[in-house]
Amino acid sequence: MRQYPLLEQINTPADLKRLPVGELPALCSEIREFLIAHVSRTGGHLASNLGAVELSVAVHRVFSAPADDILFDVGHQSYVHKMLTGRRERFGTLRRMGGLSGFLRPSESEYDSAVSGHASSSVSVALGMARAKKLRGEGNATVCILGDGALTGGMAYEALNDAGQSGLPLIVIFNDNDMSISRNVGAIAKRLSAIRLKKRYFRMKERTKRILSHIPGGKGIIRGISAIKDRLRTAILKETIFELMGFEYLGPADGHDVATVCNLLEQARKRQCPVVVHLKTVKGKGYLPSEQSPTAFHGVAAFDVATGCAKAAHRADFSEVFGETMERLAQSDGTICAVTAAMAPGTGLEPFARRYPERFFDVGIAEEHAAAMSAGLAARGMKPVCAVYSTFLQRAYDQMIHDVAIGGLHVVFAVDRAGLVGADGETHQGAFDVPYLRTIPGMKIYVPASYAELETALRRAVEEETGPVAVRYPRGGEGRFTDDTMNASCAVVREGSDLAICTYGILLNQALEAAERLEQAGVSLRVVKLNRLDLPDPAAVLQALQGVCGLLVLEDCVEQGCMGQRLAELLSEQGYFLRLRLLNLKDQFIPQGKVDELYSAYHLDAEAIVSAAKELVRG
Repeated sequence: MRQYPLLEQINTPADLKRLPVGELPALCSEIREFLIAHVSRTGGHLASNLGAVELSVAVHRVFSAPADDILFDVGHQSYVHKMLTGRRERFGTLRRMGGLSGFLRPSESEYDSAVSGHASSSVSVALGMARAKKLRGEGNATVCILGDGALTGGMAYEALNDAGQSGLPLIVIFNDNDMSISRNVGAIAKRLSAIRLKKRYFRMKERTKRILSHIPGGKGIIRGISAIKDRLRTAILKETIFELMGFEYLGPADGHDVATVCNLLEQARKRQCPVVVHLKTVKGKGYLPSEQSPTAFHGVAAFDVATGCAKAAHRADFSEVFGETMERLAQSDGTICAVTAAMAPGTGLEPFARRYPERFFDVGIAEEHAAAMSAGLAARGMKPVCAVYSTFLQRAYDQMIHDVAIGGLHVVFAVDRAGLVGADGETHQGAFDVPYLRTIPGMKIYVPASYAELETALRRAVEEETGPVAVRYPRGGEGRFTDDTMNASCAVVREGSDLAICTYGILLNQALEAAERLEQAGVSLRVVKLNRLDLPDPAAVLQALQGVCGLLVLEDCVEQGCMGQRLAELLSEQGYFLRLRLLNLKDQFIPQGKVDELYSAYHLDAEAIVSAAKELVRG
């Protein structure tokens, strides 16, 4: 087994501080080897963590967590942070049920200052912490690591604008591995930037200030020199957006030169004002396949280290079928557009983007903007299909109501990753889309259970419907059910006389398996499949439930606002009195684990259905 002589010495940040500075580059090399070895077995977010090795080491070298708050915008770049804060030996359990989370979780460690799973929110949380410290008279630092991708989200700018004017000692480390915030011009700019990063520059600057502050008129001279220096630097380097917002700006610097990063962070800590430290990094640094294809190695399944190839063979999934269907529909209808929020690969839209680039819009990590822009497209005669993961579409709830639904605009929301998604845990489970979509007046909600049904649902949503429409489908592949029953709003897919189970989407497969087991136990279970959650034909649902003594409703969403509650209302309104059992995720957040494990743990699998059905029959 590979040994990591330096890394194995570090169980807390205090151990890191004791390591000689000359050994930090070797430590970073060991960390990269460790990351590649472990993520190749467990899967996870690799490229972003490889790019953040040196800055993570430097942060814990300079600051003192947990007294100092360290926040990562989107916690998937926090693996090195976890290693350095006593969790290295648990990396074999990464993203597994009961194991180490792939994101920041305060319940997991005192070193994790805040939950972090969605982008662009960290500066807001960090500023709140900094303000709380001021009010409480505490002097500990607050540090936020912000990736360039997060700056495609408007919330980050709202927070930066507020933080820059606050005067508080908030340090934002801008991890820039792709875009540039300001354009540096020529060799002079590079040279000036290099000079400003040297320790000698900072020492000379502080010494000059001390000397001048002790002579008559010295403070005025300091202000004059600073003003001249700022005008010269602005003329040559151009002013950054951070400085316009009120931050002091340090950088840009090589984010893989750990000594330089430590030096900059030490200077930032001394400033006692809002500071941005701009670091240029390489996503996937240190592993050639990841450097060459950082998007492919952003979130990976288990892979072969030597080749970079996935260990499991590729299987078609709902996202891929969605993308293929979008291509076919767009071929015959030039008004169809695809909109997504930094999720082109995940939503299956890359082929569409290549074939119809003028009708493809990736707006970045800006779901609110994606929904509102789709409203604008629809208002002027286009047919936008806005493809966003369920957990991220939560951010666009207001726009779905205000910009789309009130005006009755025909926007199709492709709700990918609906239901339980597995290893990413609480922040990524699609457990809330059914309740929030159901609250929007006029929203049609299709819930296909197979690839064939997804194709039919998407075609109908785009070509036949008007107003807002959602098509909800899961992560991964289809199950045993491969038919297409989308010609009706609900369908009886298996007859039964004792009880009925009503479900939709991918959970239909669990219901069918349970019905077979119950038949062997002498219980006849009718399986009723909902195709639309807006219930356009309630009478058809009531007809499908006639003659049974009890009803189970199976769903992969939270209980408040679930379809089980709507069906209970419908039955009561019509004078139907059935023994009822709701099988759903109840009032809780669901941690990481394989989807099948979660189905079992939260009583959504065939075994749980069988048990509940037998109890219901007994009365």
